[in-house]
Formats: sequence, structure tokens, C-alpha cells
Amino acid sequence: MAFLRRISTRHLVLLCTGVVAAAIGVTALAIAASSGGPTPPRKPLAVAVRDALRAPVPQGVTARVRFTNHLVDSSGIQGSNPILTGATGRLWATSDGRLRIELQSERGDAQIVSDGKRFWAYDGSSNTVYRGTLPQRHKERAHRTPALAQIERVLTRIGRRVALSGAIPSDVAGQATYTLRAAPRKAGGLLGGVAVAWDAARGVPLRVAVYARGQSNPVLELEATDISYGPVPAGDFAVSPPAGARTVDLTPGHRRAKAEKHSALGFKPVAPASLAGRPRSGVKILRAGALVTYGHGLNGIAVLEQRGAQLGRTQLPTVTIGAVKGQELETPLGTLIRFERGSVTYTVVGSVTRQVAEAAARGL
Repeated sequence: MAFLRRISTRHLVLLCTGVVAAAIGVTALAIAASSGGPTPPRKPLAVAVRDALRAPVPQGVTARVRFTNHLVDSSGIQGSNPILTGATGRLWATSDGRLRIELQSERGDAQIVSDGKRFWAYDGSSNTVYRGTLPQRHKERAHRTPALAQIERVLTRIGRRVALSGAIPSDVAGQATYTLRAAPRKAGGLLGGVAVAWDAARGVPLRVAVYARGQSNPVLELEATDISYGPVPAGDFAVSPPAGARTVDLTPGHRRAKAEKHSALGFKPVAPASLAGRPRSGVKILRAGALVTYGHGLNGIAVLEQRGAQLGRTQLPTVTIGAVKGQELETPLGTLIRFERGSVTYTVVGSVTRQVAEAAARGL
């Protein structure tokens, strides 16, 4: 997290949204509502999951996609980007972990490219490329599909905390799919739930939607308008960011030597016993600063305290915290507030309303 010491608010917003978009791209190749195409027969959820796990993995996937973002009001952010404003584009993915998502809009282009080990994401609106590495797993033994009874036990455990809909027959981009809807039973913050659909014949995830509490329409969508399975030419991944683009390194441990020289915080963290009605649940000293958490689960609040971090010049709504002015970003899924006091920058974030986040910030 050392890069957070220098990242601007706009880049932080873009990065957070981009991470969500990339996660959707990796775990779900598209999202779409039923469009009258073929639907599979009804099955118990455990059976549908087992069949998906034992289905042959396709060599690759090629799709045309449409990404819609209702999470962030880009009108309040200086500049724009397809990840923030929504766009159409294409997606390529292979079974060995290669991924490319290309989005185009009238306000700029964006690309996310990965070889399974490293990734880069290009923001055309700021001519910036973000580079980093992905966590690597040790080679696993030959895959064996869990027994039906095992899957049922896992779903039962999950069901104690998350309400599961069961496997709903549906279709995505002309493919027969099963859709699962899940919602937190308690302590879900502003998250209303998620919907995931997967190809009934191939087990490939094809649909993801993220919903805010109390809203019937998703706040994030990645929709396939066309999809096909088969080998993907290596040339489709042979792309590079424009020469001369500014680079931001997100690799864990980047500038580690420099960070270790300045490992001491140099200030005493502000960590009251409770904040906005939530008890303090943890204090961690990181290279980026001090991380103090309050409450538990998605209903909690996190406070990152950093010396020398910059608020940046992002045109976000302002908020008054005590005697200082700060920046505030309110979304259907949560609120982020940043302000500086005594050469220390405080970032308050949580899946909470603006009023709760402001109360937490003023309690520091």
C-alpha cells in the first residue's frame, strides 16, 4: 500500500472502480438480463454448481461487451474515463489466465491487459498506465469435482450469512445460463446483493451484477452483446500502452527499500475507542500509514492515516471537517472522505451513508 502515499484522490477513485471492473472481467465475462434466448432445465443449486465445476474448460472466450457504471457520478470528477462513465468494447480471455478488456467511449478509451502474472491498465483520459502483479497460487493437484454432499454443506454454511436464491434458469448473450442471486442477511452496509450467471453447458461465469441496498437496478454492469468460445489468437493480446504514458507502479513492495527507511509513522495515530457508533476493532501499522478499523463486516468503517499524502486537485464535492476543508465522494455502495490536518491526511471509507461517514470523520 506504499503507493497510496502519493496517489491522488482522482486516481484513487479510478483505481477502486477499476479494481471492481477488472474483478468482474476476470470472474464474469459479461452481464445481461434474460433476452428470450434458450434457458436450461430447472436444477437444485448444488446440482447446478457441481455440473458447472465438472464441465470442460473452454480454451478461450471472445465477446463484445457493454460496461455501465452507476456507482460514481463522473460529473463531479475532473476528467473522465470509460471505467467511470461506462463504455462499449471487447473482451478476450483464455484458460491459461490471459485477459484483455478494451473499452471505448466518446470521452476516452481504457484497456486492462494481463498475462495471468502481471497486468497493466491504461487510462486514456490522463494518459496514465497502471502496472502491477497478480497473486500466484501454487500448482494444485489434479482437479477433482467435490461430491454433491460437500457442495450442499458449503452452501448451507454460506446460507447462514447470505440469502441465496437458488439456480434460476436464464440466458445471457444467447447462452443458456443459471443465475444465482445473493444478499447479505445482516451487517451488509449499503450492499444490496449480487447476481451471478454461468453458462449451463460450460460452467463459464457469464453474468455479474452488483446492487445497492434498496435499489432494483444494478450499480455496476458488464454486459455481453455477443460471445463465442474457442482458441484466441496470441495477437489479440499483443498490445502495449502508448509510448510516453505516465506510469504508476502498483506492485506490492514497490519502493520497499525507501519505505523501510521511513517505517516509523512519525506521528501518533488518532484512534478513539468508538467512531460513529462502532467500536474500534483493530489498529495496524502499514508502510502507507496507520489503518484503524471500526465495527465488523461490510457495515464497518476504515480510517487510513498518512503523513505527507496529498489530497490532489480533484474537483470533488467539499466537506467541512472541524476547521478544515476536505473532499467527499458519495456512491450508492459507500462514502469516502479525505482531509488533511496537522500534516497528516485522513481517509475515511466505508459502506455507509454520507451522514455516517461525516460523523466518523468529525469524531477523529
